[in-house]
Amino acid sequence: MLDSTIQAVDAKPKHSMLPILIVLFLISYGLLAKLVVEQGRTIDSQRSLIRQLFGDSSQLSAMNGKSAQAQHAAGQAQNPKAKSQVQTPSNQVKPQESPSQLTPRNHAANERSASKAHKPLRQRPPKAAADEPDERRMLVVI
Repeated sequence: MLDSTIQAVDAKPKHSMLPILIVLFLISYGLLAKLVVEQGRTIDSQRSLIRQLFGDSSQLSAMNGKSAQAQHAAGQAQNPKAKSQVQTPSNQVKPQESPSQLTPRNHAANERSASKAHKPLRQRPPKAAADEPDERRMLVVI
């Protein structure tokens, strides 16, 4: 009696899920392959779009350069004196006032700035970063 129940349990098919799993695997593999193909197409279309935009951008910058040159040439044609005028550089030293023109207030300010310029800076020894704890990274334990 015990042998018949054991044989009945063993009589069930062992691989009943295997065909279903194989079919699901094939379907998922097909969907994955389709996804890869679609991504390839998308990347190719984006590449061509980027190339078109780059071409348009270079054409636009060339047009802007030509219009700027045309405007500059038109401005030079209208104002021929602009070429002959010499511009003074902005980094020239301003002439200093004579001592008779200095007011006591200006004279004191000039002396202070001159003394500050000639004072050597105080040398400080470098601080080791490991000596002082970083307050931003301190652990707060409750």
